[in-house]
Amino acid sequence: MKRIKIDRSLCIGCLTCVTACIVSHQSESSDARNRVVIDSGTRPAPIFCRHCEHPECTYTCMTGAMKKDLETGYVTYDKEHCASCYMCVMSCPYGVLKPDSISHLEIMKCNMCVHRSEDGKTANPMCVEKCPMHAITLVEVN
Repeated sequence: MKRIKIDRSLCIGCLTCVTACIVSHQSESSDARNRVVIDSGTRPAPIFCRHCEHPECTYTCMTGAMKKDLETGYVTYDKEHCASCYMCVMSCPYGVLKPDSISHLEIMKCNMCVHRSEDGKTANPMCVEKCPMHAITLVEVN
């Protein structure tokens, strides 16, 4: 399984990853599925969905809109099944999930840019491709 790895020592807080996410998803609301915050030591800290091994967002989703894909290991989101109850938003221990800023009906959730791939499963996320400092990489994990 591939995961996004962040080397915070290389991150300069340029927000290129956030912009790349918006462009990749052609978001009308200019909502990114990631963000960069400043930690208590005034260092930039990129925040991304971790596609957790045991994702709280899937356990609390009452409609099954959030699911763990056992083949890829990604946590997927199906907006057609979403009830907009925000239980996934409230349960995420990393504070990554959020409703879109226009309709408040869709959850902004990283999909690892699978929409950019031919097979719909594997792609290089645009945030990884565009990071000028190479602070964001895609790594294989067991």
